[in-house]
Amino acid sequence: MKYWHIFLAFFIPGVLGYGGGPASIPLVENEVVKRYEWMSVQEFSEMLALANSLPGPIATKMAGYIGYDEGGILGAVIGVFAAVAPSLIIMILLLGILYKYKDSSKVKRLTLYVRPVIAILLGVMAWRFFHESYVGIGFWQTALIVISSYLLIERMKVHPAFVIGATLVYGGLLL
Repeated sequence: MKYWHIFLAFFIPGVLGYGGGPASIPLVENEVVKRYEWMSVQEFSEMLALANSLPGPIATKMAGYIGYDEGGILGAVIGVFAAVAPSLIIMILLLGILYKYKDSSKVKRLTLYVRPVIAILLGVMAWRFFHESYVGIGFWQTALIVISSYLLIERMKVHPAFVIGATLVYGGLLL
């Protein structure tokens, strides 16, 4: 029964938490603190502070931590699955519908309209990253990182993960 409660504690906020992980935090708190009484408000706030300090989606970090705390490794797996299950189910259903109508002129037109929007959003994000880097470390450091990353990835065909790792080491040691 405990594993079912872990599942419900994260599945329900995943369904009702419109807006992603941050929007589901109060819902998870309600389940964990008030409904199941697995944590006090103080413990939950400390766990939330720890989860916010780590990279990755907040909802899955909370689900993994609380699930492990309450049910061990299986509890962590169930908690994380429950946190991502609503999005997973919706994506499978939407992809099924999209695949069913993939030859429709409306779907093709929709795809045609969505691509430039995504390209613009990615461009804006890249510009913000560049600007923040320029403001934070200066023009020459930013130019060195951008040019060397371009050469390594595009010209020398180095895997991006290695370039990101090298850039992190460079920033950690020299900046």
